[in-house]
Amino acid sequence: MGEIRQAKKLAAFSLNDASGQLYRFPSGRVTLLCFVKEDCPTCGLSLPLVEAAFRSFGRRADVYAIGQERDGNLKLMERHGLTVPMLDDSALEVSYEFAIEVVPTVILADAEGRELLRFEGFAREDWKELFGRLSELTGQAAPDVALDSLPQVRPGCGSRSLEPEILQRLKAQKSGLRLRARRIELGTTEDPFEFMFERGLTDGLPVVPPTPERVLRMLEGTRRDPQEVVAIVPPNMAPATVEKVAINAVMAGCKPEYLPVVIAALEAVCTEEFNIHGVMATTWGATPVIVVNGPIRHKLGMNMGRMALGYGNRANATIGRALKLIVRNVGGARPGEVEQTALGSPGKFTCCFAEWEERSPWEPLHVERGFKPEQSVVTVFPLESGSRQVIDQVSRSARSLAASIALGLEACGHPKIHNYPPEVLIVIAPEHCDVFARDGWSKNQLRQRIQEVTARPLRELLPDEECAVGTSPQSLGIKELTQAELERRIPKFSNPANINIVVAGGEAGKFTAIFAGWYDPVASRSVSRLIEEV
Repeated sequence: MGEIRQAKKLAAFSLNDASGQLYRFPSGRVTLLCFVKEDCPTCGLSLPLVEAAFRSFGRRADVYAIGQERDGNLKLMERHGLTVPMLDDSALEVSYEFAIEVVPTVILADAEGRELLRFEGFAREDWKELFGRLSELTGQAAPDVALDSLPQVRPGCGSRSLEPEILQRLKAQKSGLRLRARRIELGTTEDPFEFMFERGLTDGLPVVPPTPERVLRMLEGTRRDPQEVVAIVPPNMAPATVEKVAINAVMAGCKPEYLPVVIAALEAVCTEEFNIHGVMATTWGATPVIVVNGPIRHKLGMNMGRMALGYGNRANATIGRALKLIVRNVGGARPGEVEQTALGSPGKFTCCFAEWEERSPWEPLHVERGFKPEQSVVTVFPLESGSRQVIDQVSRSARSLAASIALGLEACGHPKIHNYPPEVLIVIAPEHCDVFARDGWSKNQLRQRIQEVTARPLRELLPDEECAVGTSPQSLGIKELTQAELERRIPKFSNPANINIVVAGGEAGKFTAIFAGWYDPVASRSVSRLIEEV
């Protein structure tokens, strides 16, 4: 039976029929509304009864079918020979306002527009009750229809107003939210994917077309106003609003819940300390490498274990990709133009992963940087666009393993360049991590061991005829090259604090990954930002 609800005032609306005639609700008369769509069999079962109600009660009540598809409405009218007004709700705004979840939905309202009865789908008893109520309200006889020959019950179909992209648009309209980015109308024969390639809006891989509905859904991932400027993005010094960030996040394939991480990463790289202009313009091949810490890692399902630095995880892949697309599409850092990388690497597409804090014997990266363990933080490093790996499957002591890692680090920049000024990032897989845990080593002990093992006499590091690259005395502040200075041992790194250490990777495999830093430390430093969680 139909659900009897306490009379509530329904929203007023105005809709046209197929001929353009305007109908208003409420009109001062009892009104019967039936919401339908063309591909719903149960709607087809109900419409002859709506027509019968129109013929019996139409002199003293308003009876309307409300169709959710413009072309479908015409098909329904022709298929069922309808004379009842078929109102066009193809914009679905009335369906949304009336909270239509299933079609058909039948609503009976009084003359002031208060809801008296509502039911969904089809049931013979619902229609018997409805015809009885209409007879009472209008004084007209119920239509002579063979209800008992119809099925007892039939389920309805989903309302089009609940389809994901449509629902987001309707929610946004209800809230008053409007997008301001320029819209591009494509011809009916144009392929949106090819269009994005032709306009230079991709990173060489296909992107998701940022339709208004997708962008509005993405914006649900943040409480920030869509027109708030997140950052001024070099080199074009263009303002990146939350809306523009969301557009590129859609293109990258992000989910709405990833958006706060993308926003925080963008804030970080657009600081003077990070200097994204320099990172993207250098010929060396630097790129933003993103490390995520805190509870949000689990909320987003980020990969911090096996293949953490590779492919296969949507959050890891698309967060890093979204940042690069923003820098490209908003900031203008495009290859062959501002971006002058000589070689590049696959890491230029995306490089984002989470630290496996629970598997580490040490405090995580964000805690080292002054944040609380329960806070979610993104840290962005200006590093080479690909890592190299150190293999050591035989060391059983922290001292020996640290030496292997140290020797691997000597290749950063160049083996003969010591007093290396940039930051580096060491990603230690769990099996290597366990060696340090068993011996009770701290991160600082590992850093000091790296400096100890990599220390070389200056005479071995000087440029010479065999290798013109090397460590110049001037970089060490040496004015006179004495024998004592030649024997002076120079560690690889100018400051052990520049050695950043995190834990990630699969539990099977004795490996450590190394990301070398962009050689100009004055131009760029790593930056951490708190992630706004919704």
